[in-house]
Order: sequence, then C-alpha cells, then structure tokens
Amino acid sequence: MAESILKEKSYSFALLVIQGYKIIVKEEKEFVISKQILRSGTAIGALIREAEFAESKKDFVHKMSIALKEANETIYWLDLLKDSEYIDLSLHGNLKNACKELIAMLVSSVKTAKSKI
Repeated sequence: MAESILKEKSYSFALLVIQGYKIIVKEEKEFVISKQILRSGTAIGALIREAEFAESKKDFVHKMSIALKEANETIYWLDLLKDSEYIDLSLHGNLKNACKELIAMLVSSVKTAKSKI
C-alpha cells in the first residue's frame, strides 16, 4: 500500500517538475539548471519503479536510497532556481513541499526495508 502511494506521488511530482521545467525554459530562457532539476526530479519516480522489481531486499534498499539522493538533489536545484530568481516563491514552495513529502516517505521506506534485511 505505502509503495503504491509513493509510486503515485513520485509520478505526480515528476509531472509537476516537467510543468515547471517548461515554464522556466519558455519564460526565463534558462536551460542549464532547469535541465538538472528535470533530470533529478523525474529520476525519483523512475528509481522507485526500478525498486519494485529489485532482485533482493538489499537491491531494493539500494535503489530507494538512490531515489532519496535524487530527491535531496532536486531540493538543491529548486533552492538555486529560487535564489537566482528563475522561479517564484509559489512554484518553489509547491515543488519543495512535494519533494519533502517524498523524502519523508523514502526515508521511512528505506528504514523499514533495512530492518528486514
């Protein structure tokens, strides 16, 4: 159940990141940092999907841990985009809150899975 919620939320987050990316590229003409956030923000869900078919509990933990690292990196890019004034506080807040929620869920999932190894 929790895995399904995490899968859904990470997919929704990826869609938000893609929408934000389109805005940044079209309105701000910023292509470098926006590409970074597109990469890291969409990688979270892809890694969670990979973890679904992990070869072992250890492999599952590894893939989910990488998803967690990508989420943390995404927050870095979000903060950088906000502080360099490429995105407004509203977009930043929405994306950062959604990403923090994913991080909390990933931390919980990794801890639970580690306890079962």
